[in-house]
Amino acid sequence: MGKALIIGAGGVASVVIHKCCQNPDVFEEICIASRTLSKCDAIKAKLDGGKTKIQTAQIDADNTEMLIGLIKKFGPDIVINVALPYQDLTIMDACLETGVHYLDTANYEPPDVAKFEYKWQWAYRERFEKAGITALLGSGFDPGVTSVFCAYAQKHYFDEIHYIDIVDANAGDHGYPFATNFNPEINIREITAKGSYWENGDWVETEPLELKKVYDLPEIGPKDIYLLHHEEIESLALNIKGVKRIRFWMTFSEKYITHLKVLENVGMTSIEPVKFEGREIIPLQFLKAVLPDPASLGPRTKGKTNIGCIIQGVKDGKPKTYYVYNVCVHEECYAEVGSQAISYTTGVPAMIGAMMILKGLWNKPGVYNIEEFDPDPFMDALNKCGLPWKESFSPELLD
Repeated sequence: MGKALIIGAGGVASVVIHKCCQNPDVFEEICIASRTLSKCDAIKAKLDGGKTKIQTAQIDADNTEMLIGLIKKFGPDIVINVALPYQDLTIMDACLETGVHYLDTANYEPPDVAKFEYKWQWAYRERFEKAGITALLGSGFDPGVTSVFCAYAQKHYFDEIHYIDIVDANAGDHGYPFATNFNPEINIREITAKGSYWENGDWVETEPLELKKVYDLPEIGPKDIYLLHHEEIESLALNIKGVKRIRFWMTFSEKYITHLKVLENVGMTSIEPVKFEGREIIPLQFLKAVLPDPASLGPRTKGKTNIGCIIQGVKDGKPKTYYVYNVCVHEECYAEVGSQAISYTTGVPAMIGAMMILKGLWNKPGVYNIEEFDPDPFMDALNKCGLPWKESFSPELLD
């Protein structure tokens, strides 16, 4: 059916590639491209010989001209961007120049400012529309599946949605004193930034990890959850009719928070350059280099994740509550694709989003957040591709 250029060769990219190869009727040919060619070749070596043809290439995703050259050479129908969010715009520029569909899992973020906003990518709307190509933003789990969950609830269960609480819980244990489950640089920037939520048409800002609650999650039990700023809040506030408040919560253990505070106190989470032995380094990037690689956590991680949306609103004039979520088992993910569940829950939706575009189910020119498309085929694919979802109509609510 089509060809996909996959930019990135980390844990999430590995899952995307495995899942593409499980769907060769859609992904007839893929090219894995990264700055480190050996990583691409290692993934290819594991999967070569199946129905999906695999190529590899070395690429600097910060270099638009180099990207354009690779796209022209390989001739993909879609570019799946699972590189760093700093590189979203250069990759979008290359897609515009070559007339190829674009997909990512996280919004653009400037390297020198921990700021998560869609404005830079939304500015491409008219250009993508004129070019007749689709840019699908945020096709991971959160953002991604959580936004589709909200669109599905809006379509099938509510006349108006008033309150959304997105809860991302990881009850897995990798055995290390401290490690991050995805790119340490991105993860720590996200956590140490100020929190915020959307309420009554405005942003309410909080100090980092200021708001904490305990929530009893299906299959993993009570967990400490902390309010964070998260990018899907921005687009859901525009696309979910009648919404009054949207919040995002993530679980962290007391041990994790203690380690993080110590690292922050000694300056290791800073993104401001410092002089070391005659040259500038960024402390957070140095920290990333000494922490365990998230892609190496798969064989060590045991337990489950639970990610979902607790939704309140109105149907036929009556109050209604709804909770839709996925539970993912780390060990099962590793047995299937060699990754832990954090990479799995991001990589599978990226593949499904690309599948929606290649099949023509989500194929309208312009730049769109994932909740702006029909949620039904995506929800169906989640059940078929390894991320089955569950529903409750009387969930415990967060005040």
